[in-house]
Amino acid sequence: MTAVESVGEFRFECGESIDDLRLAYETYGEFDGDNAVLVCHALTGSQHVSNAPRSEDHEPVTDGPDGGAEAADADADADVGTGVQTAGQARAWWDDVVGPGKAIDTTEYYVVCVNVPGSCYGSSGPPSEGPDGEPWGTEFPPVTVGDWTRAQRRLLDRLGVGRLHAVVGGSVGGMNAVDWAKHYPDDVRRVAAVATAARLDTQCLSLDAIARRAITTDPNWNGGDYYGDDRPNPDDGLAQARRIGHVMYLSKASMGRKFGRRAAGRGAFGDAPADPTDRFFPYREVESYLDYNADSFTARFDANSYLYLTRAMDEYDLAAGYGSDTEALAAFEGELLALSFTGDWHFTVEQSRALAAAARDADVPTAHHVVESDHGHDAFLVEPESVGPPLRDFLADGVDGRAVRDEREESDGSDGSGGHSGGPDRAPVHASLFPG
Repeated sequence: MTAVESVGEFRFECGESIDDLRLAYETYGEFDGDNAVLVCHALTGSQHVSNAPRSEDHEPVTDGPDGGAEAADADADADVGTGVQTAGQARAWWDDVVGPGKAIDTTEYYVVCVNVPGSCYGSSGPPSEGPDGEPWGTEFPPVTVGDWTRAQRRLLDRLGVGRLHAVVGGSVGGMNAVDWAKHYPDDVRRVAAVATAARLDTQCLSLDAIARRAITTDPNWNGGDYYGDDRPNPDDGLAQARRIGHVMYLSKASMGRKFGRRAAGRGAFGDAPADPTDRFFPYREVESYLDYNADSFTARFDANSYLYLTRAMDEYDLAAGYGSDTEALAAFEGELLALSFTGDWHFTVEQSRALAAAARDADVPTAHHVVESDHGHDAFLVEPESVGPPLRDFLADGVDGRAVRDEREESDGSDGSGGHSGGPDRAPVHASLFPG
């Protein structure tokens, strides 16, 4: 149930322009003039944030019957007429958080989620049609998180949405959310930045660089010109990039408990490459997990889009154009919730704490809510019981919300389900970031 809207000519921060930027989006709930919530998706996510009933302000694309493989196939078939590619995204990526009666309640809020420029789920990007009728490929302009923010603002203008009640995002979507406070400080009342930071650290930059190199050294990448039925996709390179991503999204402890050093059996994943040492050493469960998810990912995502979006994430720096993060947030008169997870080494508690400190220094009412979790970065997707209550109460009452707890005010960490709960270890691994 995706719509696509043209927002006209768009000039990117790199200085290049395209004549017709198209944005794929979904809306949920009814707009009353003051209840709009923009949800910003993560790196390889889509506009399909929820299975809640869609708003009636755009023409729908029919979803599949459920969240499994049949639904993905139904999505792919249904979207052929609109050019929107959502195969593999039929299962809404934050359905436990967004929907009727949920933390972001679509009976109370008008929720908008937009596929960012450069992606491959219906918005303009490398695989979309360029002015010559062929896919843009690497002729598409480089994109930034700031471009995403300005494109979202342009679409909201066309939807008749002025000031937003809130912007909520996780991972690089959290960067996108914070960027709203920087570039449109008068247009948003509350920003919820979940599992994110003001910029990536050097370790994550290096892993993203390795992932991109895996794609560009795949001979089938062909300089980014691999579109067409007669040309093979760079699936090996994209799969390797995805394996690296999955390791980044999980915690060391959760992987150890889920997989250990156990052998999976050679038949666990039929496409595993031949290894001359096979007869001596086992094919392990963790290898099977990575291979399976990498293979699934190549069926739903575009390699060039992966290059573009990881670059956008790597290059984001809240302080860019300002002297510091605090100066970047100085004009924002709303409230900020920074929500982090103790097992997340992709976007750490320390990075979230620094973001919160910068906001406080700018006199922004701020809470840094820390969740004790062993899921790693994916915790924001798979722990609705931890994410939902603080988000719900922050949207309703800001940093004074009942379930919102600032780590500075916690004395013993013994109460409640959010923050430093000190509770038992949680079950570790899951389908990971946007199951494929």
